[in-house]
Amino acid sequence: MEDKVSATPAALQLITTLQSEYGPILFHQSGGCCDGSSPMCYAQGDFIIGDQDVRLGEIGGAPVYISASQYDVWKHTNLIIDVVPGRGGMFSLDNGREVRFLTRSKICAVPNQ
Repeated sequence: MEDKVSATPAALQLITTLQSEYGPILFHQSGGCCDGSSPMCYAQGDFIIGDQDVRLGEIGGAPVYISASQYDVWKHTNLIIDVVPGRGGMFSLDNGREVRFLTRSKICAVPNQ
């Protein structure tokens, strides 16, 4: 599967900062109702990838996952990870920096069925 995720320069810069502090990291796209546009960032090993999680690709050397049910809804969408002012999710490594990751999206062409 081709990568279905990319990152803005600001996101790549924050990823580099987090990797220098925490080592290898990963992202998991939130499926929550209130923070659905916030990808959660974890040190690798601090979040267990489930059998039903789908790998969307990699940004800045960090793999990006989404739950299978979320993927089914967003499978025709390219996700773009960006950084905006605000606080990250409670357990996300971007929390407390006054900036947070945000997922933007771009619809892909839907193949004829």
